[in-house]
Amino acid sequence: MKTISENRCFGGVQGVYSHRSEATDCDMTLGLFLPEQAEEGAVPVLWYLSGLSCTHENAMVKAGAQRWAAEAGIALVFPDTSPRGAVVPNDAAFDLGQGAGFYVNATQDPWAENYQMWDYITEELPDALFSAFPIADAAQAITGHSMGGHGALTIAMSFPGRFRSVSAFAPICNPVASDWGRKQFTTYLGEDEEAWASYDATALMLRRGFDGPILIDQGTSDQFIDLLRPQELASAMAEMRQGGTFRMQKGYDHSYFFVSTFMEEHVAFHAAALLV
Repeated sequence: MKTISENRCFGGVQGVYSHRSEATDCDMTLGLFLPEQAEEGAVPVLWYLSGLSCTHENAMVKAGAQRWAAEAGIALVFPDTSPRGAVVPNDAAFDLGQGAGFYVNATQDPWAENYQMWDYITEELPDALFSAFPIADAAQAITGHSMGGHGALTIAMSFPGRFRSVSAFAPICNPVASDWGRKQFTTYLGEDEEAWASYDATALMLRRGFDGPILIDQGTSDQFIDLLRPQELASAMAEMRQGGTFRMQKGYDHSYFFVSTFMEEHVAFHAAALLV
């Protein structure tokens, strides 16, 4: 890990680090907040996956999570959303290419060489962090916003027992049936729609669900709500009798004003699961 910056923050340290990734075949940058309690030993960790066009920095700066994580004694990880660099394939659209990795393992050219974000988030980055920092791999939770909410939900349901809790802010709930999904899955994964299902939160909910508490917040004035399709995931949760809380927040949109408003409640939700 190369240290880019470290700043004192609510008694702990907000760091920005980079490392060479074999999964994405490029240098990756991430944010990591370690609370003061990490000076005494390993602490629980909450992963935060960001949305379309974001880097590691958006949530790190705008979400306000450090204050609440510091009080609870929880580390925060803010990964990037895609591989980066001049030789990494890109697209002029904001919803494809760099900044839009969709947390999948691409199988199609020219994306497959770098866009292995599923393996990066679920295997390589955890191994790197647990070996370099005082983080307890046995006490993990995960959250995310929009595309990152999609990533958080699909990853949590795909690794039973790894995450004690999962939450999401305005997640892309049913990408196989949305323009925020079909375009990217066709590009990254090809035309075989059966290969898409393992990256769809609604499909995974109907197939296996999650073995812990779930919290989802969705704004009623979200300008992208038709692309997010929250009703499909809510219906799947009800059909599967999945324990969880799905809240429609009146008047809130898709912005970080929405995320920061409810961040304290999400951190507290995860702290209740992690600190047992």
